Amino acid sequence: MSRVFVYSRVSTADQHTANQLREIEGAGFAVDKRRVVEEHISGSTAASQRPGFAKLLERIESGDTLVVTKLDRLGRDAIDVQQTVQTLAEQGVRVHCLALGGVDLTSPAGRMTMGVITAVAQFERDLIIERTQAGLQRAKAEGKKLGRPRALTEPQQRRVLQRLAKGETIYAIAKDMGVARQVIMRVRDWYNELPNDAQSVRRLLEDEQQ
Repeated sequence: MSRVFVYSRVSTADQHTANQLREIEGAGFAVDKRRVVEEHISGSTAASQRPGFAKLLERIESGDTLVVTKLDRLGRDAIDVQQTVQTLAEQGVRVHCLALGGVDLTSPAGRMTMGVITAVAQFERDLIIERTQAGLQRAKAEGKKLGRPRALTEPQQRRVLQRLAKGETIYAIAKDMGVARQVIMRVRDWYNELPNDAQSVRRLLEDEQQ
């Protein structure tokens, strides 16, 4: 016998899923509270990484129906949603999305709808990449420094080397300066990997350590 499952998601703990359940019941689906999976998790999280959704996949079986109010309940983007729907379809599960008129996304009409949505999402993604690359090229041409800001300034890096030279531990330095240990390790590794002919740099650092 076919069973109806509901997956409802909200982003924060102060939000509630009650409206989603009422909307699904209003669309004519019989909702058994035992088959309702509610989850508080960011929509930017892939469906495969959501604990509640993972438990749903363990319970749902071939012939069952999964109902959601919106596509973003099924994934973080169009590609993720498409993969989720495909996974459910391979298990013999029908997927209904109320925001798309309640269409079964595993049906021929539903697959066509998903194809259009995925194509639009890919188009938007390509535009973003193109704009980002153009922006980086423009910034580079203007002489702007690219890349992630360093966690430590150059004076702070010199102090790190001074303290390491005195025998202080990486953990103690990192804790005192409020950074991760990896930051201190990168400063140490950078200094150790300096070529032997970089005498001016080494001399400057060694002078600072005196």
